[in-house]
Amino acid sequence: MFGGSKSFKWLRALVLIGTVLALVVVVLGAYVRLTDAGLGCPDWPGCYGTLTVPQSEAAIVSAQSAYPSNMIVIGKAWREMIHRYFAGSLGLIVFAIFTLGWAAKKKIKCSPWTPSFLLVLIVFQAALGMWTVTMLLKPAIVSSHLLGGMSTLAILTWLAHRHWGHYSATIITSARLRAAIRIGLLILFIQIFLGGWTSTNYAALACTDFPTCHGVFIPEMDFKDAFHMVRDLGQSVNGGALTLASITAIQWMHRLGALITFVYLGLLALNLLKYWQMKRLGIVLLIVLCIQISLGIANLLLHLPLVLAVAHNFTAGLLVIILVIMNSKITGFKK
Repeated sequence: MFGGSKSFKWLRALVLIGTVLALVVVVLGAYVRLTDAGLGCPDWPGCYGTLTVPQSEAAIVSAQSAYPSNMIVIGKAWREMIHRYFAGSLGLIVFAIFTLGWAAKKKIKCSPWTPSFLLVLIVFQAALGMWTVTMLLKPAIVSSHLLGGMSTLAILTWLAHRHWGHYSATIITSARLRAAIRIGLLILFIQIFLGGWTSTNYAALACTDFPTCHGVFIPEMDFKDAFHMVRDLGQSVNGGALTLASITAIQWMHRLGALITFVYLGLLALNLLKYWQMKRLGIVLLIVLCIQISLGIANLLLHLPLVLAVAHNFTAGLLVIILVIMNSKITGFKK
């Protein structure tokens, strides 16, 4: 068993590795979703009953007989399994962080209950990953899986910054600005949900003109079906197909959320430029925010090219990292 000092050194390394890996998993998840590979394997955690993708003729015949209603697409299956391999590796790292956190609880710069909560979250994430497959991409499950992935990234970023960065409750003494930084992270997560809901309901191209939608600023929309959470993919409350008005409402709300997020975080970043300890983070936030908005508009006008759509998810992850670091930086810690 590691002693406190050795456990602490390992924990410092693993929270940094875990943060990077969590961002990779988020991006891979987006890639899987955007290439329609979420059901590349009809079972979980394996693929057609094995821990790899059936490749040989005999393995494919066996898999097809076991799952006669599913057509095997090897490329999609590999994309799904690679995502699972990375997610599984992240799960092992989180378990190690949990174990080391309690072993070095007198040295770590956070409550040991933080890695404990992270472990619970990653277990729930695994369950959401399973339900994503078994419930056939139900939008509420897929969107929750995205939020869970971003939350995992946020907590790992928090742990990494607490052990590698500099923070103090005296960096910003203005209660109003401190509250604004906290609220900024909440607004970002609401926008991430709206983006995930747009993607999982295949509403990203509900209207492709900008800044108008179907030629007007306020198009015909149906919010009742659009944001009904407990329904199957592509279905309305009554079980019929989602209408154009429904998916238009989903995308329009994502656009409105993007505008609110851009204005709020942009003003927040400009305010942070006044503080020398926060100035660099403020500049980085402005740059990434502008890139994110540009990617969103480009995805619309260019009809969702894969590379830009994946990049849009990547920069969303970067925004989470930046906002979490800001929150950590202004938060002191007492044992």
